[in-house]
Amino acid sequence: MVLRTDRYGPNLLAAFSALVLLFMLVPVIFVVWVAFFDSPFLTFPPEGYTTRWFGEAVSRPEFLNGFITSGIVALAASVISVASGVCAAVTLSRYKFPGREVLRAMLLSPLIIPNIVLGVALYSFFIFIADNLLFDPTASYFGLIAAHSMLVLPWSVRLVSANLVGLDPSLEEAAMNLGANRATAFFRITLPQIRGGIVAAILFSLIISFENLELSLLIVSPGRTTLPIAILQYLEFNMDPTISAVSTIQIFVIAALLLISDRFIKLSKVV
Repeated sequence: MVLRTDRYGPNLLAAFSALVLLFMLVPVIFVVWVAFFDSPFLTFPPEGYTTRWFGEAVSRPEFLNGFITSGIVALAASVISVASGVCAAVTLSRYKFPGREVLRAMLLSPLIIPNIVLGVALYSFFIFIADNLLFDPTASYFGLIAAHSMLVLPWSVRLVSANLVGLDPSLEEAAMNLGANRATAFFRITLPQIRGGIVAAILFSLIISFENLELSLLIVSPGRTTLPIAILQYLEFNMDPTISAVSTIQIFVIAALLLISDRFIKLSKVV
């Protein structure tokens, strides 16, 4: 008996895709489920369900301060990286110059270097600056924002470059032939066409920066803690559903960002 691949192939592919998706979502579902456990200890089956852990998570100052710090750093890093990424992507896509591929490799290199290695390197570099220039980058938000900007910059370059590949440069040239200068042609012709890539770059930059732990752990200054670090410090002495509640809030915030972005820009066309 010969198996009809044209009949069963799509069904097998759909079933396999569903299993992979379920495998990826099981940890998320489990974390959200644990956040509603009534017992302070992880017991199965749960004794009951409650929402008091969410109140506990919101009322703890370390989580609130960590959320604010992570939000400030993520927003600042996203603005810097996306603005720089758009300029870099346009330069690398539209112009040919000596060293272009070297510059491209340098901009994308943080993607292949482990975050802990980047953190150690930046920490050593910041110590060098503090010793020789009498300016400590880790004493304020400056060092953390600079480190996170470098971390998320490759995503902006890649996503914007992907949108620039299919654009016709002659449209911008036609606008300049009709009297527009280069800046006007870019903002009126090119920028609206790469809006999807910019939105995706902002979204990815926010998420990656907000969730980063390894890099922040080495760069953050005393008394200024990000949310992932606050969660790690809480887990050193506590093991209750409060952490699951904090993680659930993060999950829903990220899901809301994805849905809002997809409402205006179809991410499936960009990512």
